[in-house]
Formats: sequence, C-alpha cells, structure tokens
Amino acid sequence: MNSNKIYTELKRLSEKPEPWSVYTVKTLWNDPHISSKMLEFHLDPLSHPASRPHDFIAASADWIVKEFRLGPGRRVADFGCGPGLYTSRFAASGAEVTGIDFSSRSIAYASKKAAADGLGINYILGNYLETVPEGSFDLITQIYCDFCALSPDRRADLLSSWRSILADDGRILLDVFTAPAYRDRSEGLEYAPNFMDGFWSPNDYFGFRHTWKYEELGVVLDKYDFFESDRTWSVFNWLQYFEKEALTAEIEAAGLKVLGTYGDVAGAPVSEDGGILAVVIGKPDQDR
Repeated sequence: MNSNKIYTELKRLSEKPEPWSVYTVKTLWNDPHISSKMLEFHLDPLSHPASRPHDFIAASADWIVKEFRLGPGRRVADFGCGPGLYTSRFAASGAEVTGIDFSSRSIAYASKKAAADGLGINYILGNYLETVPEGSFDLITQIYCDFCALSPDRRADLLSSWRSILADDGRILLDVFTAPAYRDRSEGLEYAPNFMDGFWSPNDYFGFRHTWKYEELGVVLDKYDFFESDRTWSVFNWLQYFEKEALTAEIEAAGLKVLGTYGDVAGAPVSEDGGILAVVIGKPDQDR
C-alpha cells in the first residue's frame, strides 16, 4: 500500500459517523472467537466487560426476588439474559423464567447449566427486538445498561413490546447510564497490535479505537477498526447516556409509567452524581 492509500484509509477511519448509523451487534455476540471471549468475561466473577462482578449480581438478584415477590406462580422475562447469571437465580425462587439472548454461545451455556441444576428455564435464541415471548409477565428485566446500546427508535419498539406482554400489575426493571457518567467520558484514539490482548481475533491484527461524543444527544460511540492479513472490519459500540427527564419522557411516550428509581439494580438510593440509574416501570394506572 503506497503512502496515498495509507493516508486515504486513515482519513476514512477518522471520519465521525452519523449517530446510530451502523449496527454490528451480530459480530459482537456471535463471532466464534469474540463470543467465546465474551462468555469468559461473563463467567469471570471479578470481570466487568460483559457482566458485573458476581457478588454484586448475587446481591442484586436477592433484592429483585424480594422486591418483586418472585416465587411460584410468578412469571419473569429477562431480555439480554446472557449465560443465565440472573435467570438462574430468579428460577431458584420458584418463578417461571424465560431468557432471551442474541448470542448462541451464551444461550447454549445457559441451557446446559439450567439442565445440570434442575432448573426449567425457557431460553430463547433470538434478537429481543424481534422476538417476543408468549404470554404475560409479572416482571420484565433488562440489566447492565443494554437499553443504552439501542437507538431511540429501537428503544421505542422495545418498550412497546414490553407493554404488550406486561401483566396488568406487572413491573419492568432496567438500568441506564446517566449524564454524570457521560461527562466522565472523553474523546480519543487508541491503537495497538492485537488490541485488547487478542480479544478481537485469534489471528494477528492491528486495532484502532476511536471514541466520539455527540454532545447534543448525550451519545458516545466507541468505534473499533481492525486490520488482518486478509480482511478489514469494524465494530460500532453506541451508548446513550440519559437525563432522568428524557428517559421518563420515552417511557411515557410508550404508554408506560415510571414507578420508582434506584441507584442500581440492587436497590441502592439514587445519587445525583451516580453513573447508573435503575428504573421501575409499570402501566399508567399503577401505583408504586
């Protein structure tokens, strides 16, 4: 590659994309190598990239079981269930649990683990933006800020789907990144051979990560570009950071209602400078 081609390629990599213009979720969750690394992160009790530390998950699940009175006769749907770190704990309460996830590797692990533990969890492999489980649910969860990775139109579609399967007195629990967390983010560029210690490919590669902020939207993009001997490819990781008022407006536009807020999904009190906000949602005629 001559110098002009190198310049042209680097210039292309440095162009700031339009907000929400490209999605690469299929690569992130179903590429054989990347999905195996993601599962390793999920199962590492101290790791953060795919799941929160397992001691927090245990405390969080205990709080959710008590707060939402999970047990026999209660139905729960976890959207983005991964390898079942929450669904298995919900099912242990006696609740009837459904988990939906896009990653075939995560669903295979979760199904095998549930069978080994004698838990009759219904796992569904599919895109939760397109796959709606049958019946109605007393609790719908989406945990670890998955909601933030969706564009506004996708978030509206998901809220509409949840409303359609939410029991009349049911609840939705989700968590999001907040404006203080957005302010802590900064734009920049990183580069390294085999970027992130070989996480992205089993082959030798060169990796770039551009981070851009979209101030008018409260959105951050981490765009990863990779160069291998036989291919060039990219991963786009979009994240929405929410003001409480804007999130409430989205929820109400979907015909739902905010019933309560917490500092996390373990029931911590809300902090003005906290990076996470957990929201309990119900139908408009419900009270907390």
